[in-house]
Amino acid sequence: IRQKLIQQGFSFNSQSDTEVVIAAYAAWGKDSFEMLEGMFAFAIHDHELNSVILVRDPSGIKPLYYSFDNDSLIFASEVKAIHAVSTHLKEEKNWQILLMAFGHLPEPFTQYEKVNSLAKGNFLTYQLDTNEIKSEKYFRYTFNEASTSFSDPVNWVKSTIEKAVNNQLLADVPVGVFLSGGIDSSILSLLAGKAKGNDLHALSICFDEQHYSEERYQNLVYEKLTGAKHKFLLQKEEFQKHLPTVLDDMDVPSADGINTWFICKFTKEKGIKGVLSGIGADELFGGYPSFERMKKVELLKKMPNWLKSSTSLLPGKMANRISYLKLEEPVGTYLFLRGHFGIKEIASHLDSYEVEIRDILNGLCHEVVPDFSNQKSKAGWYEYNMYMQNQLLRDADAMSMAHGVEIRVPFLDHQLVKGVLSMPENQRFKEGIPKQLLVDAFKEILPEHIWNRKKMGFSFPFSEWLKNNEMVNDLMNKTNQPNKNHIQDFESGKMSWSCFLILMLLRKNGKI
Repeated sequence: IRQKLIQQGFSFNSQSDTEVVIAAYAAWGKDSFEMLEGMFAFAIHDHELNSVILVRDPSGIKPLYYSFDNDSLIFASEVKAIHAVSTHLKEEKNWQILLMAFGHLPEPFTQYEKVNSLAKGNFLTYQLDTNEIKSEKYFRYTFNEASTSFSDPVNWVKSTIEKAVNNQLLADVPVGVFLSGGIDSSILSLLAGKAKGNDLHALSICFDEQHYSEERYQNLVYEKLTGAKHKFLLQKEEFQKHLPTVLDDMDVPSADGINTWFICKFTKEKGIKGVLSGIGADELFGGYPSFERMKKVELLKKMPNWLKSSTSLLPGKMANRISYLKLEEPVGTYLFLRGHFGIKEIASHLDSYEVEIRDILNGLCHEVVPDFSNQKSKAGWYEYNMYMQNQLLRDADAMSMAHGVEIRVPFLDHQLVKGVLSMPENQRFKEGIPKQLLVDAFKEILPEHIWNRKKMGFSFPFSEWLKNNEMVNDLMNKTNQPNKNHIQDFESGKMSWSCFLILMLLRKNGKI
């Protein structure tokens, strides 16, 4: 884009991306947005048109919130910033229901009325002279199954990811890479190590609790790197010390992101300002269990509604999941795959009625799911557009920026995403291990022990560390019988740590 602008007579004083964005807009107007790649959220004040334009990148990597009320527009990258300057915000009355169901607040919702998230690949125009506001989409990835085959998909994926990593390593400050020990972070670390050599900073966390520690797999990659290796031992005492701050740093309530907060804390302490993360690989290449479970979902959907309703009377998590399938799409399927509390549980905790909870969840804004013939492509749509969008990317940004660290995501490179989504199913999801195409592309450099094992997420010993925690006990108020029951259910293993964290956040906000 810079070179095209120079050919048209523009000159630049620096390598700043901001200059390029402004010049591109001056040259091509709103058509310039579709030309931009990478992660961005920005605002332009157009003096000639007397308007303000907000723009967000096609994958929604960077957040952009806005509030339009009383003929004024407030926008920021954090909800707390809008709350700080707006004196009349009202709480979104149903945010606690959304949190209990999803484990986050799905876009465009936040915990406040009239404070919304701008949709990815959209731009919003605010006309200053008329106070009119309008949101338009400038780009949308195509998720419909493709018919064009790649002659060599393995080498295309390999070269495109290598290029994306090299592009993401460009910076005026030290850049590192998160190394969890899984396939995605190992590939990024090895490619970054090849490009940066001794200048690379690799960062990892390990624990005394060996069941959670990925150190032995991290070491397999460390052996191949020549740059700085930063290993951090996170222990229960430090977790408990910082937990109150972690909860305060959540911009929007979420049942995840704590692990990102700690790795970014260590990153900042080493003076590193930017890090590569593997977000996006599971969604594109089929790394989650949902890619196999989607066939089961389609079979269960065919059950009559009276049978789906009757399962809610049964004990167990599966009964809750099946009851979700009575909800409209895409909410019903997503909650079956990743929901937390069932409708009956939400009603009980919030002293409400099941029919009311169901109506609220059915009333959410619905995006039309493409008519996929293959279930793995359909699972990819849900993971990319809902889980990654609403949970992973938002949590990563909030928790990293709490430490002034920028997370970069090479697997969400614009060209990579467009190409992978254009692949036929038999090329994108090869039979074998999960993410077979990705593994095949880097099998020459990736240690077999890393890809030929059971998937383990980047997790902490949360269940152990939250038990008998003084701050948790004080927050949950053991003198309150319902909260006492919650603690007992969690400590006895009847409740997951993520569900317990949701109850902690509700308690913190005075909702239970």
